[in-house]
Amino acid sequence: MALILDPQQVPVIGVDAHLPPVPAERLQPERLRERFRAPPAWQPEVSAERRLGGREPAHASVLVPLVMRDELTVLLTRRTEHLRDHAGQISFPGGRAEPHDPDPAATALREAEEEVGLAAEHVEVIGQLPIYSTVTAFMVTPVVALVRPGFEVRPDPSEVAEVFEVPLAFLMQPAHHRRHAFEFAGDRREFFSMPWERLRPDGGVDRYFIWGATAAMLRNLYRFLAA
Repeated sequence: MALILDPQQVPVIGVDAHLPPVPAERLQPERLRERFRAPPAWQPEVSAERRLGGREPAHASVLVPLVMRDELTVLLTRRTEHLRDHAGQISFPGGRAEPHDPDPAATALREAEEEVGLAAEHVEVIGQLPIYSTVTAFMVTPVVALVRPGFEVRPDPSEVAEVFEVPLAFLMQPAHHRRHAFEFAGDRREFFSMPWERLRPDGGVDRYFIWGATAAMLRNLYRFLAA
């Protein structure tokens, strides 16, 4: 989606309020462990974006960190504006696989510690979602994990502008999933967004526009948990 300068200006063509939210009882840590141990029959809704340019595909992983607060939250980052790929976007912690990483989970854990200081001792990997292919030619494995509170967030200022958490229940409710569509080079292209607002103690509002690959992977998590 690198060709979209301002995704919030792309027309909304629909909101999926007709789809049911994931039941609250399924959003409990033990139920999530059970679901990944014995997955249902399901299909990801979105698995690839139209690739731009001639960059060679590269493997990458992201951590989908579900923080075990009173209700589960999803830890997300806002990337710095100067990065080459997906600058300023909302993302999961993660990045390119290195030759010494034994598997996708190891990549996700290493990248999460490097980017936001999330130590592996706080993280329990419970499963993976199917690979998602991005417009920038990354083959991304989403690694889903439960995270024990008590960790200290230490964002890498060269990559991460902000770390924040969104309630999992909000993201697993399709009434909050918007579909956008636009035309480019004669092709129709679509993407999801999941805008979220947080009230600050001073009465102000922080607004986060979750879209693109991050929203697509969250949509696939919804399909997995709702199946």
